[in-house]
Amino acid sequence: MFKFALIIFCAALLVLPGCVSTTETPPPLSEWSETNVVVSPVYPTWPPAASLAKTNGAAVSGTNPPSTTRTNLPPAKMVKPPPIYAYTSLNRWAAEQKLSAPLLVTKSPLTTYAVSSKNGVLTLAIGSREATWNGVTIHLGLPPEFIDGQVFVHGVDLRKNFEPLLTDPAVTFHTNRVIVIDPGHGGINAGTVSLLDQRLEKEFTLDWARRLAPLLASNGWTVFLTRTTDVDVSLSNRVAFAESHHADLFISLHFNSAAPDKRQNGLETYCLTPQGLPSTLTRGNPDFTSQWYPNNAFDTENLQLAVRLHANLVRSTGEEDRGVRRARFMGVLQGQRRPALLLEGGFLSNLNEAERIESGEFRQKLAETVAAALR
Repeated sequence: MFKFALIIFCAALLVLPGCVSTTETPPPLSEWSETNVVVSPVYPTWPPAASLAKTNGAAVSGTNPPSTTRTNLPPAKMVKPPPIYAYTSLNRWAAEQKLSAPLLVTKSPLTTYAVSSKNGVLTLAIGSREATWNGVTIHLGLPPEFIDGQVFVHGVDLRKNFEPLLTDPAVTFHTNRVIVIDPGHGGINAGTVSLLDQRLEKEFTLDWARRLAPLLASNGWTVFLTRTTDVDVSLSNRVAFAESHHADLFISLHFNSAAPDKRQNGLETYCLTPQGLPSTLTRGNPDFTSQWYPNNAFDTENLQLAVRLHANLVRSTGEEDRGVRRARFMGVLQGQRRPALLLEGGFLSNLNEAERIESGEFRQKLAETVAAALR
């Protein structure tokens, strides 16, 4: 009876919100055993690598996959709950990382603090999930708090957002680099619709990819496109395509919509939500923080590359900065075994932005900016 009661008590501790361990430091996620890792399912590959041909220095699929209906990848399994992290004093963390103490920047309208390193400056606001990295917006998992005269930040945010930017070395790619560019949608999966004249997102994403491919090839990348014509490619086949071509990087290209809201505008960049944090965007999908996907092995690289590309896009285009964001439901990211990003190049539901997106000159600028960020 005593053993049964003890088991029930321990189980309750695991599910109670806000419970933290104050007696020991939990192991980092990277040290979990392989039994806690979800292995991504194996998907059929289309087309096989041998069927690819090179055009204008950029490798593109010589034949297109058959038209398929849009399918979702299987959800990640519920795995061992992530270690329970407490909110941690930012002063103490900065001292451990040999960084200067957080500096008070403003008190109105929000109290903001800045932490700097040789990599740059991260500015955060008490009670807000929005922060800035070298002036570009990023979204934290949980809002910082002010406790007993000090700034406190959630431990997973420190590991998954602060460390990759402030202390970790920048991601680099070896020679003979391989990248898969994924023009979003296609075929019967048309994507969103332009408010200007009802043209379809799938058309603009493909054009963006076609403009980007030769620019990347001239920078030394071997480039593959998941589609080169107006066909529907399932999410699982897009993931399998990158896997079969041993891609070092995967980027999915999209344009946004907030219809019927015509006011929202700006650029967004997405990467997979780290385990233990809530997502920035769910679109009504479940958002289980204990889920772990294969692409979570690249959380650090995802964030570093997302910030790099997003910063370049915002500064080059002058569009509104809606930030680097996290999402867990995007099947095209979940199963990737490489750094993977999803770019939203503006809102087709905003009349002014739709007009720019329909301009070939603007899409060329998007392509040139992405290519420049990946030199």
